[in-house]
Amino acid sequence: MTDQNWDQYSTYLQLDKVLDAQTPWSGTPGASDFSHDEMLFIIFHQTYELWFKQILFELDDVQTRFTRNIVDDRDIQPIVARLNRVVEIFKVLERQIDVLETMLPQDFIDFRDSLRTASGFQSLQFRLIETRLGLKRDDRLLFNHCPYDRDYAAPSQEAIRTAEAQTTLHDQLDAWLARTPFVDFGGYKFWEEYRKSVHKMLDDKEALVRKSMKDDALQRELDGIERGRQKFDSIFDKKSTGWRLSDRALQAALFISIYRTEPMLQGPATLLSLVMDIDALLSRWRYRHALMVQRMMGLSVGTGGSTGYSYLMQTLEQHRIFKDLFALSTYLIPAAARPTLPDDLSREMGYRYTAKAS
Repeated sequence: MTDQNWDQYSTYLQLDKVLDAQTPWSGTPGASDFSHDEMLFIIFHQTYELWFKQILFELDDVQTRFTRNIVDDRDIQPIVARLNRVVEIFKVLERQIDVLETMLPQDFIDFRDSLRTASGFQSLQFRLIETRLGLKRDDRLLFNHCPYDRDYAAPSQEAIRTAEAQTTLHDQLDAWLARTPFVDFGGYKFWEEYRKSVHKMLDDKEALVRKSMKDDALQRELDGIERGRQKFDSIFDKKSTGWRLSDRALQAALFISIYRTEPMLQGPATLLSLVMDIDALLSRWRYRHALMVQRMMGLSVGTGGSTGYSYLMQTLEQHRIFKDLFALSTYLIPAAARPTLPDDLSREMGYRYTAKAS
């Protein structure tokens, strides 16, 4: 590689800025107050911020495609590709913790005071990712009994408020699911057929146990079947307030989950799976982060003033976004019990050239 090519490479990547952006606050290399592992700490968090920037960049494209009143079928593949990339980035972010954990607690203590009030809690980009995905302000844990963004600078607070005012990926997904055409198709209504199948499945199970069991064992099984009926009834109850997804979106998500092998539903099913992957990976990352904080700091207060490990563990469940999609697995039924799709609907969800060939 010639010097000229090296200059082009360096110029393109602006390496003069990137590689000069690590300035430890504990002192300069060689000085008595310099802590060797602070360089790792800085590069670790700078790398995180670069990946956060890429995630926001991917979400820009995904959400732009979802803004249309009708999402073009050709947009599904790019949306799936972008979300898959976000999934892989979150996997990298979790694995990077392995690198930081090569730093011993004593090594961190040696420069912790130099950080003053600087804390990963103050990452604006991470808050924007959470908000853009669909984490609502009302669902966030209070930070020191105050709103989480109280101590941000005014421009950062404005960026957060702007993001909160925009339609989130969760809400866009809800609207997209609610427009799924196959849930009601001609005279076929998925919700009614699904309800009939559930009731028949439970009735058949009850008839079987009444024939094969008696006394206490029978009663235990009947009690379990009754709990099953109540569980399924909860998803049919329009007055139920436990769901964040709208009724129509909930029905469509379950429909897609049950019939995910149908050609027209394979893309949507993959999309829903990737959204769940993102939520799960966020939880995994929070858990690894919490354990790392406990390992490094024990029960000490975080540099940003949080309760450290305790606060992070609470966010693990409190800050979940797509819990409804996970909960739908509760209402899946065996393939043998699910409603058979009408022939005209099955053809409609198939590939056109296959129908013509048939």
